[in-house]
Amino acid sequence: MFQSLQPLPPDPILGLSAAYRADANPSKVDLGVGVYKDANGNTPVMRAVKRAEEILVASQNSKAYVAPTGAAGYNEIIASLMLGNTLKQFLSDRRVTVQTPGGCGGLRIAAEFIRHANPDATVWVSDPTWANHIPLLGSAGLKFKQYPYYDHSTHSVKFDEMLCCLSEVPKGDLVLLHGCCHNPSGADLTREQWLAVREVALAQGFTVFIDLAYQGLGDGLDADVFGVRLLAESLPELIVVSSCSKNFGLYRERTGALTVICETAEAAAAVTTLLASAARANYSMPPDHGAAIVQTIMENPELSTDWDFELKEIRDRINSLRALLVARLQTAGVDRDFSFIEKEKGMFSFLGVRKDQIQTLIHKYSIYLVGSSRINIASMNEDNIDYIVQSIKAVL
Repeated sequence: MFQSLQPLPPDPILGLSAAYRADANPSKVDLGVGVYKDANGNTPVMRAVKRAEEILVASQNSKAYVAPTGAAGYNEIIASLMLGNTLKQFLSDRRVTVQTPGGCGGLRIAAEFIRHANPDATVWVSDPTWANHIPLLGSAGLKFKQYPYYDHSTHSVKFDEMLCCLSEVPKGDLVLLHGCCHNPSGADLTREQWLAVREVALAQGFTVFIDLAYQGLGDGLDADVFGVRLLAESLPELIVVSSCSKNFGLYRERTGALTVICETAEAAAAVTTLLASAARANYSMPPDHGAAIVQTIMENPELSTDWDFELKEIRDRINSLRALLVARLQTAGVDRDFSFIEKEKGMFSFLGVRKDQIQTLIHKYSIYLVGSSRINIASMNEDNIDYIVQSIKAVL
């Protein structure tokens, strides 16, 4: 049965990380990995997370299953973070939130739900989008088309082209948007552009599907969900997948959520049963530890304040690294304009170098980045940024 199987090629990002680990160059830098790193090159456990875990170890008296929809308290906390308490109360029982194994688990359950609701639906994704969107959603049988998004020549959003394309998307299809900190480009929609997206969504009647993986890493917890809240209060239906991997640093705990907003409370009640059924068929019950950490933090004023403060430190560090990279490139005499990097949000940006230059950065300088030239700004620090700058200057 297994003799005829052929190995698949390695995942581009995971394969890159493996090559980085095997590299003996002491100056090597991994700009491909998609996790936050601090000034020492570590992915830290946040202070509030450590303290919440201590509380859980001391107080938990059972490891029994939670429900397929997850911990109710955690679900309400995620909804409040994303929507704010006022909008959450306004939506009331038109909104359902379920816990999922990370953002990826949320995307997969959303795909199963969409497939059930409309088997003929097409999901429109940005060009480019996160590399795992199409494999993850497509494995549930969904179809895809692309809408224009990023202009590599101007390093900005092709918004006129995007809006023109969205004005042709029919009712019954879905448009997948990045809530903030667009991965891989770092180029986000402005508030005026979100307003325009709302108008075309209302006019066309398509369903908006938002991947919110980086709330708090762009401009702030509330500022980063301007678009989500705008559409949640304006549209009859909305799907949002959120993740705690980045803003709580809970990567390996697989902590996420799926929120569906419906036109009526009756529809939301039906959706709840469908989401529970999809979860039961996929993984039965979600893992509890990460969700319990988030709930413990957010229900403790001291811990939630410290978490918010450390998240701001992370956000400010990423934004300062963007400015520092641009400044160091200018100081080094690189005549190409990289100022766009300072204007973008979140951990990622396109460096905008050719594929042969990427290969030179990898093989000659041990600077590892993916073939699209996406770089993780948070992998830079005072110890490696000058080497990165000099290597970029050399290949240019």
